[in-house]
Amino acid sequence: MNWETVIGLEIHAQLNTKSKIFSSASTEYGAKPNSQACAVDLGLPGVLPVLNKEVVSKAIKFGLAVKAKINQRNIFDRKNYFYPDLPKGYQISQLDWPIVGEGQIEISVDNNTKVIGVTRAHLEEDAGKSIHDLYDEYTAVDLNRAGTPLLEIVSEPDMRSAKEAVSYAKKIHELVQYLDICDGNMQEGSFRCDANVSIRPAGDNKLGTRAELKNINSFKFLERAINLEVDRQQDILEDGGEIVQETRLYDSIKNETRSMRSKEEANDYRYFPDPDLLPVEISDELMSQIMTELPELPSEKKARYISEFELSEYDAGVLTSQKSLADYFEKAVSISNTNVKLCANWIMGDLLAALNKEQVDITNSPICAEDLSLLVSRIDDDTISGKIAKDVFKSMWNGEGSADEVIKEKGLKQITDSSEIESIIDSIIAANAPQVEQFKSGNEKIIGFFVGQAMKATGGKANPKQVNELLRKKLT
Repeated sequence: MNWETVIGLEIHAQLNTKSKIFSSASTEYGAKPNSQACAVDLGLPGVLPVLNKEVVSKAIKFGLAVKAKINQRNIFDRKNYFYPDLPKGYQISQLDWPIVGEGQIEISVDNNTKVIGVTRAHLEEDAGKSIHDLYDEYTAVDLNRAGTPLLEIVSEPDMRSAKEAVSYAKKIHELVQYLDICDGNMQEGSFRCDANVSIRPAGDNKLGTRAELKNINSFKFLERAINLEVDRQQDILEDGGEIVQETRLYDSIKNETRSMRSKEEANDYRYFPDPDLLPVEISDELMSQIMTELPELPSEKKARYISEFELSEYDAGVLTSQKSLADYFEKAVSISNTNVKLCANWIMGDLLAALNKEQVDITNSPICAEDLSLLVSRIDDDTISGKIAKDVFKSMWNGEGSADEVIKEKGLKQITDSSEIESIIDSIIAANAPQVEQFKSGNEKIIGFFVGQAMKATGGKANPKQVNELLRKKLT
């Protein structure tokens, strides 16, 4: 039987405020366990939550960016459940009246574009963290994260493959960083994803029973987990079994999903409006102010790169895929006389390859944007060849100085004196009569032999363009 996959994502983005959503406790990552959980976060008797205004502003920014309806009157609810990492016994969240309503995100997979619906985005507080591998017989609980502001972004079940789900998640990840509302650090847990996966016979409009894959913290793992779950459900149904609605955990070490618990419905959480918090009323003035503060969004920046810098759609897409990468590129090309296309190629090629190999973020690159721009300029003005530039790049990466310093120190300046190159070519032609006859007999490819000999004789310092021109002039 042919099956159709149906996927919806719930993305939890930690909002990058300095204090928590309902208290003044710090949200700084990496503090000593349980050192940043105050009386409000712990729900001690007699304390009351106070809403952080900055959290509201950041949620509105996201809503406007995805062309969603902003509910200027929204309500916080209590979501009741009992886990050790939730000391109050309930989580403050939003159910029927979220701050952000329906919106949309456009994705591209295999050169096909598709619009994915955003059902809603609501504010809530994060829970603490249970640590199961610290002690043999106990589970440890760190409550520093309790009360950290989250924006939960819920999609429509519009995705039909793991590739589409990853593309959507990356778009959201890209967007929250451009908006500067979340740092997007998946390793630290500030951007997490749950995937609701079901399958149904192709052509059937009825949704199948879904399983929820919890707390996936990398795009690679998201794709793997979804594909595993699709295969698992197909095997069950094709063997005559039934899918059980449940929450499953993806184990990246064993590369498998396993059952955690049966999936709860909204009524299991006994939602009701939080009596300690008034409804949130968002003024028209605040809406107008936030609208004016919206930055250039990824899609807008990509379009500008194509029109202003004449980059291809692919190159513009790569360079705008991360805000930090776009910032680096723009700083590099802002320096006068920089060859934009050549600069883009070096960033997307050698620089990103080196960063990926060393697992270094571009914000911590050993080669700053200004230094890369200088290297590109030295290629463009024929001071060095593209081949020698790769050696200069390696030296710069290893901290041996700027492009000019490395070129001077290692004597790498390109030979552009025509008379010097001509003398070398004359010697090569004189020493290789059989190859000269091959060229004159119509073997154009043999020109590569002569170029190679000239570059070898000059230690790679001769200008390849001049070498080619002089060789053809002398051989014809």
